[in-house]
Amino acid sequence: MKKILILGYMGSGKTVIGKLVAEHLQIQFYDLDQLIEKRLEMPISEIFLQKGEIYFRKMESQIFNEIMVTDQTFVLSLGGGTPCYANSHLLLSGQNTVSVYLNASIATLSRRLSKERENRPLIANLNEEEFQEYIAKHLFDRSYFYNQASIKVFVNDKNTKQITDEIVSLLA
Repeated sequence: MKKILILGYMGSGKTVIGKLVAEHLQIQFYDLDQLIEKRLEMPISEIFLQKGEIYFRKMESQIFNEIMVTDQTFVLSLGGGTPCYANSHLLLSGQNTVSVYLNASIATLSRRLSKERENRPLIANLNEEEFQEYIAKHLFDRSYFYNQASIKVFVNDKNTKQITDEIVSLLA
């Protein structure tokens, strides 16, 4: 039984890389945001809009804790803020758990996120200057939590295959 957690800022590639790692290792893949959406029967953007961020964070923490106490082997892609709330960072180094921080620069994150801002409730309504500042501030605020991960993989200028291969080799 091994739990592999993929964490990092939004846009770092957690879901894409998590799926590829799980596929390579032939184990189950879960995306925490998708688990939340399924449980609450609404998209993340609607949860934020209707119930607010505090409610979302409570549900995120509850569902994260539930899956972490199972006896399953899996890869779990976390939300960008998951490790930063409700002491969830303490689960990054539990027994039979390996956490992987996908470390991306502000420039890389800005480039990736600018293409999908309307689907991201926390950045959808920011102008360009606010957008850059938001990413920089959040990355700074969250770096302590992200750096609790067992493994750090720098993703700038790497394709998904290179990142996946690097993670798989580090897990071996």
